[in-house]
Order: sequence, then structure tokens, then C-alpha cells
Amino acid sequence: MKILFIGDIVGEPGRKAVQVILPRLRAEQALDFVIANGENSAGGNGITPQIAGELFSAGVDAITSGDHLWDQKSVSELLYSEPRFLRPLNYPPGVPGRGAHVFQVRNLPPIGVMNVQGRVFMQPMENPFTMADTEVNRLREKTKIIFVDIHAEATSEKIAFARFLDGRVSGIVGTHTHVQTADEQILPNGTAYLTDAGFTGPHDGSLGREIEPVIKRFVTGMPQRFEVARNNIILHGAVIRIDDATGKATSIQRVSERL
Repeated sequence: MKILFIGDIVGEPGRKAVQVILPRLRAEQALDFVIANGENSAGGNGITPQIAGELFSAGVDAITSGDHLWDQKSVSELLYSEPRFLRPLNYPPGVPGRGAHVFQVRNLPPIGVMNVQGRVFMQPMENPFTMADTEVNRLREKTKIIFVDIHAEATSEKIAFARFLDGRVSGIVGTHTHVQTADEQILPNGTAYLTDAGFTGPHDGSLGREIEPVIKRFVTGMPQRFEVARNNIILHGAVIRIDDATGKATSIQRVSERL
């Protein structure tokens, strides 16, 4: 099985990249399943049901999220009614939505997808390690193929999390920093890992935003409005090949496709 994970989709340019590039990648790479982090897809802040529908129509099978989950009020519709949309697992009990789901697509083996959020330099959350430990045990009763999006700031936290689950999940890819790392690897017990997938959107600014107000904020310390940039649009992510019988990863390759 081949899974493509698409790094944080930023605004309309990021959505356009998915709509144009993904159909070609699905054909060229013979992809079986596509996961995308969509938490910045609505103007760089959050996601809406309409935008989620656009991404599903473009060929995305599952959407993960992160700390911008609540930026759009209409996200509640997704949390209550759309099983293909995941929010971080480690919210406390009673929060709507789900942090993991087992997908059955066409004639493929079941695919478990889980979304967690880190705590280092991030908003307070429940412990992602202990909650993921319990959830992975539940998912493994249904499938050996499990993919995890860890939405976190600190590299050390992502690495520790991946080592913690090594051998129990098929792949773990980080999101949130918007900078694609070059440490793709298969961990000792068979889990594919990449610290950060990068982001899908305009790369001529700063992390998808126009550069001038970002510079002004650093120079003056004054609040600025960070509009989504427009040019040099790139789709970032990673393709992971998984052994269907064992759930172990056999390869991981970074993706960087310019629109």
C-alpha cells in the first residue's frame, strides 16, 4: 500500500495546489490513500465544511487538523458529522469530533488514521503519549496499518513520540512548523518517520504569509495582519509504502511538487 501525506494546506493557493497536482500524483505514484492536514486551508486559519468538501473532491481521503482547529465557527459541522475529518486526539472528554478513525476504501485493507497535538510550546492539552498509547491498542484490534499526524512545535517531542510508538504504527509524520525536514527514515521496528512534512501553499513569503508584515512585526513589535502569500506554490508531503501483511513501512520519500 502507498499512502501520501500532504503537509499543512495554506489558504486558496494551497487548495489550488492540491486540486491541480494531486490527481497527477495519484496516477504517477499509484497512490492508494491520501491524507492531508487542512487546519490552515481557510484563508490560512482553520477549515470550513465547504473547503473540506473541495479537498475530498480533489482526491483527499482523510483530513487532519491542529491548533487552528477552532478558527472557523462552522468547523463544528465537520466535527459532528464528518468521520473523514479528524481533530487532535488529546482533547479532554466531551469535545466533539474524533481523533482517530479506521477507513475502509475500495478493496484496500483497513487504514487507521490518528491525529495528535504536542504540548511543548503549544496550548495545554492532555498527554499525547498516554492517549495515543491507548488509542493505538484500540486501532490495532481492527488493522495493522496505522498512520499518525503529530501536530507539534518541538522536534524533540516529535522524535520521542515516534520512538515511543515505533513498531506499533506504520508511519508518523509531523506538521505545524511548515518547514520540510530532511530526516525521513524507517525506525528500527518498522515505523516510517519524518519530523515535518512542510506545507502546501505559497513559499515566497514566511510560512505561507506575505513577508512584509512579518518583517515589520519583528522590526517594530507591533501587531500586523498576516495575509496569505500568492506565489511560488509548492505541494509538500511524503509518500510511505507499507507492507499490507505486517503493517510495517518499507520506504518513505519526501514530496516537493511545484505548481
